[in-house]
Amino acid sequence: MKRESEFKIIYLQAKGAIKFFLISAAATILKVAASFAVPQVIRFTVDHVIDDVHLNYIRPVMNMVDTIGGVEYLKENLWFFAVLILILAFITSISDYIGRITVAKGTEGIIKNLRDKLFEHIQRLPYSYHIKNQTGDIIQRSTSDVEVVRNFIGTQLVEMFRVVILVIISLILMFSMNLQLTAAVLIFIPAVVLYSTIFYGILSKKFLVTDEAEGQLFTTIQENLTGVRVVRAFGREKHEIEKFSQRNNTFSELWVKLGYQLGYYWGIGDLVTGALLMVIVIYGTFFVINDVITLGEFLAFASYTVMIGWPLRSFGRILSELSKAKVSLKRICEILKEPEEHDSPNSGTPDIYKDIEYKNVTFKYDGEIPVLKNVSFTIKKGSTFAILGGTGSGKTTLMYLLNRLYDLPDAMGSITIGGVDIK
Repeated sequence: MKRESEFKIIYLQAKGAIKFFLISAAATILKVAASFAVPQVIRFTVDHVIDDVHLNYIRPVMNMVDTIGGVEYLKENLWFFAVLILILAFITSISDYIGRITVAKGTEGIIKNLRDKLFEHIQRLPYSYHIKNQTGDIIQRSTSDVEVVRNFIGTQLVEMFRVVILVIISLILMFSMNLQLTAAVLIFIPAVVLYSTIFYGILSKKFLVTDEAEGQLFTTIQENLTGVRVVRAFGREKHEIEKFSQRNNTFSELWVKLGYQLGYYWGIGDLVTGALLMVIVIYGTFFVINDVITLGEFLAFASYTVMIGWPLRSFGRILSELSKAKVSLKRICEILKEPEEHDSPNSGTPDIYKDIEYKNVTFKYDGEIPVLKNVSFTIKKGSTFAILGGTGSGKTTLMYLLNRLYDLPDAMGSITIGGVDIK
């Protein structure tokens, strides 16, 4: 596989799922628009129906009011606003439902393709890769890390888009009502971005360490499940339990430390959003008393401040989830970027019912002392051949070379079947 970026690899798995995300994006925009229309309905009711503030809206809104019957009609039929709010709530709920259903379909499509790609790729990796990498770690990358990516795409990615749309529309509407109050809101945004960025860097590193510790824990479990007979035969239960407990404690302690960092982050988020709302209430009340803005505008402005307060706080949560997803995606792509094992273009299929000959075979692992040195022998067709030797003498290596689980390097001898080199 070419050295592609992690996000490009994910994009390639998204074929056929893009349409679902586009539908979800459209539904999210409609949901946000309907949500932001409710404070405007309340503003209109307070200023022009309950109070007698002069109407001063864009022409389409003025024409709509005249078509309904004018302000006097609305004063006598307050139920109209209740019905309008119910309609907006219905639009919000339907849009939310469509958005969630479509993003779920799109996400599961991507993750299914990713799982299939991972499984297919792992099947084609050379034996040397599986020797160098622990099975438990590969399992953890193929399960837990994939699940982290799935949760981010299905939840946080949509939330990130919603937050961006929410903040943009909020600021546009706030600017249209009062520039000074909007400026007060804008002062807090850099503070949120700053501390979120700082925590993003911290959390990203901690998630990587925690993920690697989880991989070691999976490896310990896998080794014990596959080798339980050997463990019990040699009476090593106590040793294995102690080893598992040590790695489990390490993993738990890392998550506790990570929880402290998340607690600091959320605490600062509560402080910042609380301070923002306090400033808006104080300045907004002052402006209403001095007739700078109307009561309806203040209520709408306060509503928008509350509506963007949570997204500003969740911005850091999205970043923390992004850091987790980035780490997991990197670990997944480390597998996908490993070169697959392929047959050479001019490879043939020799008759395996022939003599097998090892001729001056020399082999060593990773530059160490040779396990085999100038080994030569012939196994005649149809005969039984036994290889005896102590532990580490190279018996298994001879079979791995014949099966080509390891490839015999050039100038290190040859292995032939019926005179045909197996390479």
